[in-house]
Amino acid sequence: MRILFLSENFPPETNAAATRVYERAVYWVRWGHQVTVLTSAPNFPDGKLFAGYRNDWYRRELIDGIEVVRVKTFIAANRGTLLRTLDFLSFMVTAFIAGLFQRRPAVVMATSPQFFTAVAGWALAAFRRRPFVFELGDLWPRSIVAVGAMRESRVIRLLERLELFLYRRAARVVALTQTFKDNLVSRGIPAGKIAVVRNGVDLSRYAPRPRDEALAAANRLNGKFVIGYVGTHGMAHDLGRVLDAAALLQEEHRVAFLLVGAGAEREALIADAKRRALDNVVFLPMQPKEAMPAIWSLCDVALVHLKDAPAFAEVIPSKIFEAMAMGLPILLVSPRGEASAIIEEDAVGVWVPAGRPSATADAVRRLLADDRRLAEYAAQSKHSAARYTRERQASEVISVLEGLTIAETERDAERRII
Repeated sequence: MRILFLSENFPPETNAAATRVYERAVYWVRWGHQVTVLTSAPNFPDGKLFAGYRNDWYRRELIDGIEVVRVKTFIAANRGTLLRTLDFLSFMVTAFIAGLFQRRPAVVMATSPQFFTAVAGWALAAFRRRPFVFELGDLWPRSIVAVGAMRESRVIRLLERLELFLYRRAARVVALTQTFKDNLVSRGIPAGKIAVVRNGVDLSRYAPRPRDEALAAANRLNGKFVIGYVGTHGMAHDLGRVLDAAALLQEEHRVAFLLVGAGAEREALIADAKRRALDNVVFLPMQPKEAMPAIWSLCDVALVHLKDAPAFAEVIPSKIFEAMAMGLPILLVSPRGEASAIIEEDAVGVWVPAGRPSATADAVRRLLADDRRLAEYAAQSKHSAARYTRERQASEVISVLEGLTIAETERDAERRII
C-alpha cells in the first residue's frame, strides 16, 4: 500500500508528533508498504534550522526506507500566535502543492495538533480522489485557548467550524485517546468512523539501563535523587510550578530537578531559577534522539507535567510511555483524566492534581523516603510498557488504512461494473 503522510514535524526533530510519525512509518516500510512523508525543514521548537538543512522549496531524502519530502515554509519559533499561524498556513500551501507531484497514493493521512496540516491532507485526498484519514493528536483549537495563546472569539469559533468540517470529511479519524473520541461524538461525529489508537513507545530504543555516571557528574547530579522532566518547555506544561515545587524542596539536599528540552518558556524558566537561586534545578538543552536513553538514565523518577486546564485532562503525554520503557517510576502532575487513570491502574507511579506545587513537593518527599515503593513502581513500569508498544500502534493504524483501501477498491470495482 502506498501511503502519503503529512506532518509538519519529522526527525531530526524530537517532539511527540515527529517521533510518532517516524517510528510507525519505519514499521510500515518493514512490512512492505511504501511511505512518503510531506514535512518541513527541521526547526522545531526554536524556529532555527537544524545543522545541515536549508529551507528549500523542495528537498527529497530517504530515511530508513521512508521517502521524505521537505518543503519550504515560513519558519517561526513555537511561541506567540501570528507568526506561528503564518508558519502553519505556509506549510498547508506548500505541502499541498508538493503532494500533487507525488505518485498517486492509496490513502492520504495527516496528523494534528497543527490542523492546517489536515486541511492540506483533506484537499490532496479530494484532488487525488483518495480516502483521507485525520490523526487526532490534540483538540486544536481548544488547546490553544487552554494555554492562553488565544481567547474565545469569533476567530476561534470559525476555527472550530473548520475543525468539524475536517472530521466530517475524513473517511476515518484516528484518535490518540478515548476522551478525544468522546468529545467528537458529543459534537455529532459518528462513533463508527473514529478509531482509538493510543500512543506508544519503541521498545527497541528504550529499556532500563544503569545511570550514565559521566553524564551525571558533568551535570552535578552524582548522588542525587533526580526528578526528570524531558520534553517541550511550553505553555501547556506550566513548568513554573515545577520551580515552585523545587523551591519548597531546597532543604532536601538529595533532591534535584532535571529539565531537558526546548520551547517557548525555557529561557524564562532559566532566568527565574537563577533569580530564585534554585541550585537544585539543572537545565539541559534539547537532545538528539539517540541521546535520550542516557538522559533518562539520570532520572530516579520521570516527571510528566501539564497545566491545570480541562483540555489537558484529555491528553496522554507520550513521555509516559518512554518513561515506562526505561523502567522509571512516574510522577504525573495533571488534571484527572486518561493519563492519571493509566498511572493509577497500571500502578506505575503517583498522580498529583495540577496547579498544586506543595502537593508535588510532598509527593517527591514520599517517593524519596520509600525505596520499596519506588522499586515496585519501576518494575511495574517496565512490565506495563509491553502493552503500549509503537509496533502495536503501527499495526492498529495500518489496519485502519488497509480497511479503507479494501473498501475503496470494492467501490471502484462496482463503478466499473455499472
